[in-house]
Amino acid sequence: MYLGIDLGTSEVKVILIDEHQHIISSQHIALTVQRPHPLWSEQHPDDWWQATLCALEQIKASHPKELAAVRGIGLSGQMHGAVLLDDADHVLRPALLWNDTRAGEECLELERRVPNQHTITGNPAMPGFTAPKLLWVAKHEPTLFRATKKVLLPKDYLRLKLSGDYVTDMSDASGTLWLDVARRDWSDRMLAACELSRDHMPRLVEGSEPSALLKSELAQQWGMGASVAIAGGAGDNAASAIGMGALTEGQSVLSLGTSGVFFVANDTYRPNPMQGIHTFCHALPAQWHQMGVMLSAASCLRWATQLTHASDEATLLEEIQQANGPTSPHAPLFLPYLSGERTPHNNPHAKGVWFGLTHDTDRGLAAYSVIEGVAFGLLDSYRALQQAGSHIHIASLVGGGSNSDYWAKLLASVLNLPLSLHSSATVGAALGAARLGMIASHPGSDLASICTPPPIQRIIEPDTDWHAALLPRYDRYRRLYATLQPLFEPTM
Repeated sequence: MYLGIDLGTSEVKVILIDEHQHIISSQHIALTVQRPHPLWSEQHPDDWWQATLCALEQIKASHPKELAAVRGIGLSGQMHGAVLLDDADHVLRPALLWNDTRAGEECLELERRVPNQHTITGNPAMPGFTAPKLLWVAKHEPTLFRATKKVLLPKDYLRLKLSGDYVTDMSDASGTLWLDVARRDWSDRMLAACELSRDHMPRLVEGSEPSALLKSELAQQWGMGASVAIAGGAGDNAASAIGMGALTEGQSVLSLGTSGVFFVANDTYRPNPMQGIHTFCHALPAQWHQMGVMLSAASCLRWATQLTHASDEATLLEEIQQANGPTSPHAPLFLPYLSGERTPHNNPHAKGVWFGLTHDTDRGLAAYSVIEGVAFGLLDSYRALQQAGSHIHIASLVGGGSNSDYWAKLLASVLNLPLSLHSSATVGAALGAARLGMIASHPGSDLASICTPPPIQRIIEPDTDWHAALLPRYDRYRRLYATLQPLFEPTM
């Protein structure tokens, strides 16, 4: 048996699989995000740990024998978050999350300190990345910064609680701006630019390698034997790719979760930061990947549901489907920048916008424009990936948003790209983590035979009529952002 623990933004997801990768149990424990100030997004790491314990206790209650047979654990998690620990491993402040965009000025400062940082890291300096967050802490919370002895990424805090060891993997470390992504090693220059050193960093391993062993007291608590291996694991997007079998050149995953991610695997390292593309190490040795990332995707639908007092997202999606949005002459446009944006704009100050509202705009049509705006944002990422040299012929659709056939059809039509839906699409990252746990507990295992694509349920083909109707709307969407962009800049 193998465990996959996926630390998301909205929930902790834990799955238990057997040697044939059948899901024995899947538990989900909700999390909340705190936004004490504009641009801020925080969670307390102890909430992650308590949610993980709760999920595991639920698995123990329903499947004690199967849990006792666990031999490997894999970790996946939201990227870029900054967990600051003192010399006694106490958490010094709530974690600054991936969608926390307060560190815009610090990005400029980091590029001033290291003018060739693009060459070292392969990525643009964006406020959501970890390094600018530490510059912000050093500037605004200097006492706390001086007390910081270790900086961990979110999933690696769970590893610390599980094992007592400070370790991270290459894919997650790529999102810090402290990793030399080509060399797969910490960059002393990037660390020094943030007044940090290797002593502040966890040890680096590949995602499929053993990183630590489960603490004996936890193994006893859950009825497990000794020597339960914990894999290096992966950032959530790389883990989703492992779960979907996207390992080699051109294999692609489109994730429609809280954020939106267009992921493509690469056999070589070829960065293109000027297009707003992320170039990271994959979770497997000698592999990399590129991503276009939008900060608000399915979270936009959640926001619209709450704003319009719809009973739930599924009900609102039914109203959206009845609105005939792609062919409606009255559909407004929506800019989905509720948390700023990464690809292609790298603009933490971008805002969400509804444009073109009239007396004919009902809730269904307004909500349609929200999911259409998310689709247009992912088309921005797709085009940037194409300009960066990626060739994609079909993408696996994963994430909570993949449960909507209508949204899937809209995405396929906007992108003019077939999308495959798989049986494990909603547990992609957790499944990928469990697979990494399986590999780590069996050194020398055949990666390709373990990391196979889940069975395809169906393929969503683009609707040619929708595609033709949507392209002029996408052009107006792009012009709307270009027109409003100067107005997004802070006035003070």
